[in-house]
Amino acid sequence: MARRPLPSILSSRPALVRGRDLARSAADGASDVLHPVITIARGMRRQAAWTGGWWGRTPKDRRGPALLLALAGLVVVVMMPYGPLLAIVALIASAAWMGRDRSGTTPAGPGEAETGRLQSLYEALVPYLSDPADPAPLYTYDGSWAKAFSSFDFEGGRLTRLHLRYPAYFTDGEAESRTRIEQLLHAKAGRGREYRFDWDEEENHLTLTALPPLPTDIVAQRFVTAPGETVLGFTDPEAVPRTVPVAGGGGVGGVAVETRDAPPVVWRTGARSTEPHLLALGQPGTGTTSLLRSIALQSLVHGDVVIVDGSGTGEYACLTGRPGVLAVEDGLLGASATLEWAAHETERRLIAVSRARQEGRPVDEDARRPLWILVDRPTALSQLALAEGRPDPQLLLDVPLRHGRTANVAVAVADQLDATEALVPVVIAHTRARVVLGRLAPEHVEAVLGAAQRTTPAAEVPPGRGYARLGTGPVLRLQVPATPDPYDDEATSPQREAVLALLPGTPPPPPAAPTTTPAPDPEPTALRKEAVIRTVADLT
Repeated sequence: MARRPLPSILSSRPALVRGRDLARSAADGASDVLHPVITIARGMRRQAAWTGGWWGRTPKDRRGPALLLALAGLVVVVMMPYGPLLAIVALIASAAWMGRDRSGTTPAGPGEAETGRLQSLYEALVPYLSDPADPAPLYTYDGSWAKAFSSFDFEGGRLTRLHLRYPAYFTDGEAESRTRIEQLLHAKAGRGREYRFDWDEEENHLTLTALPPLPTDIVAQRFVTAPGETVLGFTDPEAVPRTVPVAGGGGVGGVAVETRDAPPVVWRTGARSTEPHLLALGQPGTGTTSLLRSIALQSLVHGDVVIVDGSGTGEYACLTGRPGVLAVEDGLLGASATLEWAAHETERRLIAVSRARQEGRPVDEDARRPLWILVDRPTALSQLALAEGRPDPQLLLDVPLRHGRTANVAVAVADQLDATEALVPVVIAHTRARVVLGRLAPEHVEAVLGAAQRTTPAAEVPPGRGYARLGTGPVLRLQVPATPDPYDDEATSPQREAVLALLPGTPPPPPAAPTTTPAPDPEPTALRKEAVIRTVADLT
């Protein structure tokens, strides 16, 4: 005989349900009523935690004065009219502010346009990151981007960062395969910006990051560096471990901006440097001469400079006659004589260093003072020497390049990119610090620097924009500080004034106008070594 169910009036289930609903309603109502009290209590707990943390961080020798100051403030509040009441109200108000619910509304996810862009990127990667033999493919034609893209960021509707996973069988160790993926992502993520690609071959991850443009408002100035350090330019903040304070200028309306920190590309020279010599290449108008001019202004703070201008356009006329500038030559004979003297000076320094080490004494000051040899367009001088049947002046750089690090002699060479075949092998072999400026294809950048760039080419390339690599280090984006010729009327006034402010000493006064008064007999002048060198060179 089947058992008949009990009547509903005798069952306890409806009572339990009603009791549970009543308790839930009472709890919701109590939480609404007591919400201010809960907020204030939470805020007081946070205040107590902050006070305890501050007390623990305070040194023991400062706790007594801090406690005395707090007691004095408490006495002043108690003695004020309505002071205790106002103090209690302020405490409750601050506790309510600190105890408020800080959990903001979580984003619901990408919008419709962002979802469409991510799905388009995913579908574009399917032919390159899928395999028909894969039993569980990560990229399929009917798949979703959610399983491949782990994180992403958008700004103004444009993709700024994307972190994706790719299958382990993808040939990420081959440069062609990686280049193909980078070109695809560059096209789909949006042209007109530079992107950096970070490949994690161990975890099979790829991170795409849209890079902001490098600042172009930094002018020539005194940078905070140690002796032997030269700022070639500025790069991305995450690429180098240090920053230097800089002052911008020549911006909108030529108004200088406030001082800020910028990440520099620092080239180190001297006896302990691994890259004591520099080679800068670029197309005309890309800023190689400005780079050498910037190096010269920084080098004059701690050393002497010899400048050879193969172009003969007078770009370094502002340095003529300045303290520390030993010579500024733009002719074939003067340049050859100056480079020959630099070779003999390097040998003299080597002998001085060797004797000092053998005798166990410090090296003489004249052998320890840094000497910089800056050569602009040496291939033009080589062409002139070939036409006149003279020796190539570049061969005179052999001794400074080979032994300059021991003798504290640094060589910086700048030339045009289409003249690299005319550079002698000794220049190419001993210039391990490289800079390339201008709009160039990635394969050209790799040919000059010896490594591929990690970023896509820039859409707009201002003067002084390029890449740098110091020895075997990474390839860095570079923006050379604006260092124009101060006598160039086409440069902006703030930039020219910044360069003039860095020039040491005062230039020699201009020759006086002829007068009718008879001039006095000239006094005998001492014969200088530089004059002898120049005279002998002219007679050769």
